Amino acid sequence: MNLPTVFWLVPVASVVALSMAWYFFRSMMTADEGTPRMREIAGHVRRGAMAYLKQQYKVVTIVFVVLALVFSFMAYVLHWQNPWVPFAFLTGGVFSGLAGFFGMKTATYASARTANAARKSLDGGLRIAFRSGAVMGLTVVGLGLLDIAGWFLALNWFYEGDNMALVTITTTMLTFGMGASTQALFARVGGGIYTKAADVGADIVGKVEADIPEDDPRNPATIADNVGDNVGDVAGMGADLYESYCGSILSTAALGATAFALNGEMQLKAVIAPMIIAAVGVFLSIFGIYLVRTKEGASMKDLLRSLSVGTNVSALLIAVATFAILYFLDIENWLGLSFSVITGLAAGVIIGQATEYYTSHSYKPTQKISEAGLTGSATVIIKGIGTGMISTCIPVVTIGVAIMLSYLCANGFNMEMSAEALSRGLYGIGIAAVGMLSTLGITLATDAYGPIADNAGGNAEMSELGEEVRHRTDALDALGNTTAATGKGFAIGSAALTALALLASYIEEVKIAMERAGMTLTNLKGEVITAAQATIPDFMNYFQVNLMNPRVLVGAFIGAMAAFLFCGLTMEAVGRAAQKMVEEVRRQFREIAGILEGKATPDYGSCVEISTRAAQHEMIFPSLLAIAIPIVVGLVLGVAGVLGLLVGGLASGFTLAVFMANAGGAWDNAKKMVEEGNFGGKGSFAHKATIVGDTVGDPFKDTSGPSLNILIKLMSMVPIVMAGLTIAFA
Repeated sequence: MNLPTVFWLVPVASVVALSMAWYFFRSMMTADEGTPRMREIAGHVRRGAMAYLKQQYKVVTIVFVVLALVFSFMAYVLHWQNPWVPFAFLTGGVFSGLAGFFGMKTATYASARTANAARKSLDGGLRIAFRSGAVMGLTVVGLGLLDIAGWFLALNWFYEGDNMALVTITTTMLTFGMGASTQALFARVGGGIYTKAADVGADIVGKVEADIPEDDPRNPATIADNVGDNVGDVAGMGADLYESYCGSILSTAALGATAFALNGEMQLKAVIAPMIIAAVGVFLSIFGIYLVRTKEGASMKDLLRSLSVGTNVSALLIAVATFAILYFLDIENWLGLSFSVITGLAAGVIIGQATEYYTSHSYKPTQKISEAGLTGSATVIIKGIGTGMISTCIPVVTIGVAIMLSYLCANGFNMEMSAEALSRGLYGIGIAAVGMLSTLGITLATDAYGPIADNAGGNAEMSELGEEVRHRTDALDALGNTTAATGKGFAIGSAALTALALLASYIEEVKIAMERAGMTLTNLKGEVITAAQATIPDFMNYFQVNLMNPRVLVGAFIGAMAAFLFCGLTMEAVGRAAQKMVEEVRRQFREIAGILEGKATPDYGSCVEISTRAAQHEMIFPSLLAIAIPIVVGLVLGVAGVLGLLVGGLASGFTLAVFMANAGGAWDNAKKMVEEGNFGGKGSFAHKATIVGDTVGDPFKDTSGPSLNILIKLMSMVPIVMAGLTIAFA
């Protein structure tokens, strides 16, 4: 089919994004890395991070090869799948891994340069850290659009002349979304276990027991802690947001192919619309990045406002641009769909603001947690858990309203549930998710900025740069804790909308699997029809997808349980690894004479080795579980059970993810508030209590919580890829 000229904006935007990422990287590399001691510490962190990532990719490669062989057998021997599936799956994983790799490489070079710039001014440190974070943001969107555009062009050429071409193309492309999700889950879980084992171990022994500062060079776990910030919060996050970005675009394109299947010209416009919106978002993200700056002596609210200027201006401009894009495409109900996009953008802003309110120590919830430190660690933990639970209200209600509004806007504010209206409404929900992530280039920059600033503070402490520099890096670090929590909120919110859109894509893939098997079904009128003729209501009726069907209910319970099981496994993994780290640090303090006096050098390598081994070993079972559960449910409970599983997993996973991310962020910033001199300051009783709260919150916000949004989407994508298996055996 002939693609409209405007489609070429997608590959052009990908090239521009990657070019700007390279430009920001080269600009950062020209900055001075500081004193010999600063360069030495940065070198240790860089080597440790790259060594871990190399080992992780070896493990993940084995998993990918095995899964690709399984998909090849299903496609070429059993003919249950499209023959492109194994290749799409592999490219999704490779590109997701590349996004994490390039982001982490940049971060490990940027931290010392950020600390050195902070020796002169707060603005200098902010600029280097933020624009280095922008390398991650622009790399993710650039690689995402490159992969999407490449596959779309290749499959469009291959299936030219096929009446079902766009449906086949878009459902096939969802497979590389599964590849990206699988790689992202391994990266998030493995990196999260690594970083939090080191962080918790360093804090418990160093700050609580030995009463030495954070990132003190006398602490044997310090280097492992700084390495962990890069492998978990940068490499893991990059892979995570890559699959979120691609997943939202691909699921919406698949819904567009279905919703407008009876109108070939309109169908093509609906498929490429989310790609064009994302492409324009790239240019507006770059514009927003240049708006971020601050002044010396800026307060936390001033720093937050500096970042908000860039992100909010980009969001406002993409909102305006969306109307022009959909009008220019002349897509049916362009005005209503534009408001669906606005709904997604607004939901993202609201979730971000709510996250900021509950996690920044500029506001009462976190301040109250700091105050609770005056009565001990137990009250800090209780207050933090309560705050995290309460913080779920605004995001959940916001997503609920966004779902309803985006559905209504896409249907001209008609709430009817006919087959056509249902398809158009789900397309509206999907395009709302695209709107939420359309300016990911800058929103991810604010997230990736956090670990860079954290490492800069560590470098400043270990290099003994002085109180003034450490004060500046602490301010940047505290800002990073809030922006990281906000970024997680965006990712979790988009996951909820994308996963809902993927439910419809699953039904479409079941339809294709039934067509391959030559199966027929009875529609709502009692007529025997082919799968290709069936609507979504026909399928829901045929498979008895309703709340009275025990298969649906059992599937929903299993989905809800899966989120808690996954979190429990990853939390325990961090606990086991942290115990080993605590024992090792205590051993070194006990056996290596002169460490605490600064007369002997700790064995940093042994702590790095503990985190590396723990992460490699502990990440495999939880990650594979996320793939296995949907397959088993599909084989035992069939299509109805799978749909119940996805709904249960989405509802519980979304709420649990928000709770964990916000509670963890609040605990971390409560500790930072005390360290700024409040409630007794560093070394006080309240400080030690908030440190305990922070160590509890570490796996909440950096391991289990952020992994849940990947779990939600992976559990939605696995059934799509395995639809042929479900139809054959269920």
